[in-house]
This record gives sequence, C-alpha cells and structure tokens, in this order.
Amino acid sequence: MSLVEVIIGRLDDAGTPFRVVGGAAGLAVLEQRRTRTPAAFVMVAEEASGANERMTGPVLQRLETDIAVVLVLENLGDPRGGTAADDIEALKAFVRARLIGFRPDSAAEPMEHVSGELLKVRGGAVWAEERFSCARFLEEQP
Repeated sequence: MSLVEVIIGRLDDAGTPFRVVGGAAGLAVLEQRRTRTPAAFVMVAEEASGANERMTGPVLQRLETDIAVVLVLENLGDPRGGTAADDIEALKAFVRARLIGFRPDSAAEPMEHVSGELLKVRGGAVWAEERFSCARFLEEQP
C-alpha cells in the first residue's frame, strides 16, 4: 500500500468530517465539476533524497516526502467564502490531529507538519493545503 493510500485511509476512517477523501485524480475531477464537500485530497507534493548513507554495500538513501492534503469546503449561501473560511479551521485541526506524530509502517520517523496555505476563496468555496513530511529509506534491491 502506498504512503498516499495509507494517509487517505487514516483521514477516511470512522468519525471523519469529510464526505470525500481521495487522491490527486479526485482533485482534478473537482476542478471540472462540483463534488460533495467537505473534501480532502492527498498527494505527494515533493520528494528529496539524501546521499547514500553506506560506505560499502547496497545503496541506502533517506527519502523526505512532502504530502499535500488539499481541503475543499463549499458554502454556496456565502459567495464570499467567509463562513467556509471559518469552518476550514476545524478541518485543518482534524487533519493535523490525525497526521502529526502518525508513523506509517514504511516510515523511518513520525510525520511532521510542514506548512499550511490558503490556496483560493471563490464562489463560496475555500481551498487550503496542509503539508506534512514523512521520512523513509530507499534501499538498493539486488
């Protein structure tokens, strides 16, 4: 199971406030037509590998993966997005509580919060991105 799939499962378990939790493909569909909100879309935003940590033998590299969780909340009764902007804070708190300190099986360390950013407010919808970091190791396969 991929890191993105693990995180989607963690955000989509019992008690989730989201009506939709998906990957990058779901976000692309949302751009073209409306979907149910609140929604969360999980994807790899960036990866950076360190140098080989072994002097001899198979290659071993630390891989830092930034995971983006894009939150979308819509309130059509408020075209300026003020109500949705207030409500998105609760969604951000839920995502942070579920992911900060979470250690996927493939991870070398628990996940950490990196940043949060308001992406856009338009037509009563608010889009925000929460970014988390997860460290894993890549090892040469014989």
